Amino acid sequence: MFNIEEASINYLQDAMSKGEVTSRELVLLYLERIAKYDKSGPKLNSVLEINPDALFIADAMDHERETTGVRGPLHGIPVLLKDNINTHDKMHTSAGSVALADLYAPYDAFLVMKLRDAGAVILGKANMTEFANYMADGMPNGYSSRGGQVLNPYNAEKDPSGSSTGSAVAVSANLCTVAVGTETCGSIIGPAYMSGIVGIKPTVGLISRYGIIPISNSQDTAGPLARTVEDAAILLGELAGMDQNDPATWASRGRAYSDYTQFLDKNGLKGARIGICLNGFDRASSGEQKVISSAIDVMEKSKAVLVHGIELPRVSCSSVLELQLPCVR
Repeated sequence: MFNIEEASINYLQDAMSKGEVTSRELVLLYLERIAKYDKSGPKLNSVLEINPDALFIADAMDHERETTGVRGPLHGIPVLLKDNINTHDKMHTSAGSVALADLYAPYDAFLVMKLRDAGAVILGKANMTEFANYMADGMPNGYSSRGGQVLNPYNAEKDPSGSSTGSAVAVSANLCTVAVGTETCGSIIGPAYMSGIVGIKPTVGLISRYGIIPISNSQDTAGPLARTVEDAAILLGELAGMDQNDPATWASRGRAYSDYTQFLDKNGLKGARIGICLNGFDRASSGEQKVISSAIDVMEKSKAVLVHGIELPRVSCSSVLELQLPCVR
């Protein structure tokens, strides 16, 4: 059986081009893992809804591969979307809420149109913190009234963080190849950190906000979640671009790239000045301390300029938002 664990986009594309696996088989393999690990076993609860058309889309992409060729790097690749991103299909867009549990979006989000044009298979919707954690004070990260609690894939007792929780956990647990999340203040970066994957919060305006349930007009953006930097760069390139429906993207005309992998550099850390903040290191477990020390060692060997003893102030995302949007809560 073909192994999808830790499989990258380029690895899967190479396997499909060689006839080792089809997009349809990839969808079935991911569905099997979702059934085994998300809905039973550890019950990670990261996938809120499966696209009933996923296999049909995969079949179409397989046929297109054989007859007219490959559209690009996402051709036939299964992708999960956070549940606050509109899809004009048989899936709901509820932001994790019971209030919107029966809502079918009247149009695709712009980024969804781009993914469809790229040949991606929209596998389903990922669970999330309800309304991106702007429902109530003290709401647990990863909890929604529609989907329940998302669990950290490494330790069910740990906070999964942020609101793109299901997207990050699904990527980490190999329930999809890559996923799309959204962030206002930490909702991509936090879950990526806690799930041990790569997350990018782009500059607002690089990716269209059209068709995404909003919080803050000045901070909201979608972004990629992936297991590798290369996969995140590939997905970023497919999502970026100017959209007439989102004025924030108009300034990106001629400045956005369709391929961000061109900027990947194995020697990119050489000479980079990196601050090291070890607040709470003494409270970390021995395993966590080992991982942190190993990361610092890698940066040193890569000739980064490390500045130790950095102290970072703690800033509340909610207080920042309340300064901009007094009526957000």
